[in-house]
Amino acid sequence: MLLPRSVRTADIDGKRVLVRSDLNVPLDDGRVADDLRIRASLPTLELVLEHGAEAVRVCSHLGRPKGVDPALSMHPVAERLRELLPDERIDVLENTRFNPGETKNDPTYARELAEDCDLFVEDAFGSVHRAHASTVGVAELLPAYAGLLLERELAELGKLLGEVERPFVLVSGGAKVEDKLGVLRNLGGRADTVLVGGKMAEELRAENPLRFEVVLPSDVVAASAFAEDAETRVVPYNGLPDGWLGLDIGHETQRTFARHIAEARTIFWNGPMGVFEWPQFAAGTRAVAEAVAASSAYSVVGGADSARALTELGLEDEVSWLSTGGGAALELLEGKELPGVAAIPDA
Repeated sequence: MLLPRSVRTADIDGKRVLVRSDLNVPLDDGRVADDLRIRASLPTLELVLEHGAEAVRVCSHLGRPKGVDPALSMHPVAERLRELLPDERIDVLENTRFNPGETKNDPTYARELAEDCDLFVEDAFGSVHRAHASTVGVAELLPAYAGLLLERELAELGKLLGEVERPFVLVSGGAKVEDKLGVLRNLGGRADTVLVGGKMAEELRAENPLRFEVVLPSDVVAASAFAEDAETRVVPYNGLPDGWLGLDIGHETQRTFARHIAEARTIFWNGPMGVFEWPQFAAGTRAVAEAVAASSAYSVVGGADSARALTELGLEDEVSWLSTGGGAALELLEGKELPGVAAIPDA
């Protein structure tokens, strides 16, 4: 994979730099609930400051507001960033999606973002699959470079698209097959084993549009209703009582998946094994997270839910690479061009 030119090569001394970071973090009662993405943005900002930037303007979106929404202001995010990296040269702009020109890649809004800046650093891997004003528009107005996080994401995920150590095990979960179909087709055909959990396993059991076999759950944690406090029982998949729902993989499936993961030399995991937000349906996702973390294989984990599971278990440092991008990672692994990357000149 040909990488875009790096911020490491940029002449930054005395320059005013616009940095597109991924500061799209969860908030809880007006406070940052998880600062993983903020911390992931720090190395690029530190490098820019260390290389003598006169000023650093940081922009990011937060949530999906339809116009100005005080509940999605960048205020608490900026406060947390200043706690982690106190430097008066940093200025965090307001939520880019407060401006309707952001998602339309409006040239006027792009010029507003780029005004008085000398160069642009794209570091928001989680947003480069979208042709927005803050990802593509500004890159067409200023000399553009890839930040350290973007550079690392492309390199680590790119390894999965080349020759890999085998066995290569792909673990996929979540609610909809259509969301993961591109990755399943592009990577799954190259993998030695494809393990599928979550609701999408039910879809693939009913109709498999893929040209290869996948390993589906043999048992599930069944619930009498879609509710956190519903009555539950572990049953064989084909023994699901009428009207009950399978909301997690069962014990036998957990052991089967863990065995395949333990034998792997390359792993990509994206998507939970069930409704892991509710404790009684979290065991399957936890078992996969622990198996991936315990493996000595090259392991890449992508997707917000998988990242959250690892983080909540304190295992985020036990995998080779924890991607900050959900949709962007999937599109890259599907083989699609990412507009925000294509807008940066090659190295």
